[in-house]
Amino acid sequence: MRSVVFSLDAELAWGFHDADRLPRDRIDAGRDAWQWLLDRFEAYSVPCTWAVVGHLFLDACDGTHADHPAVDGWFDRDPGADERTAPTWYAPSLVSAVLDSDVDHEIASHSFSHVEFDAPGTDRRIARAELERSLAVAGERGIELDSLVFPRNRVGHREVVADAGFTTYRGVGPDRWYHGTPVRPVGKGLSYAVGRSPPPVVTPTVDEQGLVDVPASLNLFAFQGPARRFVSAVTGDPVVRKVRLGLRELAGRERGVLHLWLHPNSLTTGQDFERMERVLELVDRYREEHGLRVETMRSVGTRVRDHAVSAGSTSRRGPPESTVDQ
Repeated sequence: MRSVVFSLDAELAWGFHDADRLPRDRIDAGRDAWQWLLDRFEAYSVPCTWAVVGHLFLDACDGTHADHPAVDGWFDRDPGADERTAPTWYAPSLVSAVLDSDVDHEIASHSFSHVEFDAPGTDRRIARAELERSLAVAGERGIELDSLVFPRNRVGHREVVADAGFTTYRGVGPDRWYHGTPVRPVGKGLSYAVGRSPPPVVTPTVDEQGLVDVPASLNLFAFQGPARRFVSAVTGDPVVRKVRLGLRELAGRERGVLHLWLHPNSLTTGQDFERMERVLELVDRYREEHGLRVETMRSVGTRVRDHAVSAGSTSRRGPPESTVDQ
């Protein structure tokens, strides 16, 4: 099976509430970009995994969350309001829009309040509370959560994730040649500028907790700022070129996953929206011409686990990093 997966970190203001300063441009762009993406995914019949911060499910709250074992001050920026008065902190209508789409999207968890799971201050109690509250608020809307996208891709407390009933998560992508070297920034720039190395086509694995790890291939908005503008002026959008190379690599294989991901609030300029339109056009064309499949993390996870179970290679606590033929 050759598949393209889109996963979206849908967080609005919660992605920045622990920052020294709130980036108002990105926060304010979040809701419109969310709806625009939903419309375009529907236009191309592309199912996605929407990893939503649990607090966004709430119609309103008092802002204190006194029963949450978070570190002191964690909820200080929570306005204690509702969607009408604080639409970047509450978004039940956007969640409903995903549910109402004609495309079979997956709603996944992005924790309850964007806690980094591998941070020194995040103990098992906090991790468990983040997951339990996400499950509860989703359950109130009849949504069953299977997949988890760790905030800021900081993977941690996987045993708690498995105990909470999740089955699948987005893992960290394979290192590129420039990772862990003193020339990492230059190497990354060259990788995009020269445009000869495709993003990795990944193989989901079953980890020692029995969870399916669907590693990331490419963050569609990781190459930004002056470097992006310079490269784009010379060679065109380098990320679109990366996606094309990745799709070509995937089309030439017997199996694998090209896992593309982004934050809706990364779409703040006309160039950003144009990039996503071109990426969707490419995926749609390669799907049509090469028989690629577009599916959600839940779909990949189910298929991988079913195959592993039928092969007798996994259980609730499977062997370390069991690689399965997908």
